[in-house]
Amino acid sequence: MTESQNSDAGQERIEPFAHSPEEVRARHESNRRGWNEGAAAGYTPEIENTIRFIREGQSNLHPVERTYLAEILPHCDLAIHLQCASGKDTLSLLNEGVKRVVGIDISDVHIENARRTSAALNLPATWIRCDVLDAPHELDDSADLIYTGRGALCWLHDLDAWARVIFRLLKPGGYASIFDDHPITWLFDPQVSTLQYSGYDYFHSCVSEVGWPDTYIGDIGIPVDQQSRKYECLWPISRVFQALTKAGLVVVHLGEHPDPFWEQFPHLPEEIRRKIPNTFSMLARKPRSEVPG
Repeated sequence: MTESQNSDAGQERIEPFAHSPEEVRARHESNRRGWNEGAAAGYTPEIENTIRFIREGQSNLHPVERTYLAEILPHCDLAIHLQCASGKDTLSLLNEGVKRVVGIDISDVHIENARRTSAALNLPATWIRCDVLDAPHELDDSADLIYTGRGALCWLHDLDAWARVIFRLLKPGGYASIFDDHPITWLFDPQVSTLQYSGYDYFHSCVSEVGWPDTYIGDIGIPVDQQSRKYECLWPISRVFQALTKAGLVVVHLGEHPDPFWEQFPHLPEEIRRKIPNTFSMLARKPRSEVPG
């Protein structure tokens, strides 16, 4: 579910899907500016808490992720986290048994936060500020695990290009893990206590908006009409599957779960919320004999 459904910021616009590489880049760049604003207000103040959390050996991985990654993480030499935000989830992978991590994010502020955190802990982490579509080729064929999730996919505007990046970064035999909001959650109004249709189209929904919801970052100290516009897309699970398989990956796990990772339906009774999928998980593998799509 997009932040636009759970925000009092307004100024939402229904957008067409991006139809050219130039439009994809323009939307990603606008998202970069928006995330710099949001991360400075919502993530930078949490650096000391994140340092303490990681130092104590804790992990921010979701229990669902830990279940299907249980046999992979202890044998993972290098994990690359695409859309790593300020690095809390990335560094959690180290506490789960991964030996080295690389985090890639488009936001300058997120990457600076991550660098400060890992430097304070002297951890084997490298941080790269770039659009994930521009992940450095020096990392090609290097990762045992590509990790992405928790509200990441909606910010992308070219899934096929994203999947091709995953394929080239993975070692033959390596895995890609996706854990994210179930796209069906876009279809329900988060402001009511029943399952009420939101008005979005499951198959064709892209939106843009300014501002941040109170349930996430909230007021960032910049007038809403002066904030950068952020662009999001609803990607059906079938579309994610198609992008990964077209790139040459083999999907070996697909799960749909009643378990959320954030309070996306704050007014919905638990017994109703758990009757719909709140999240989904997908695990794909790069064949040991490479046959690109």
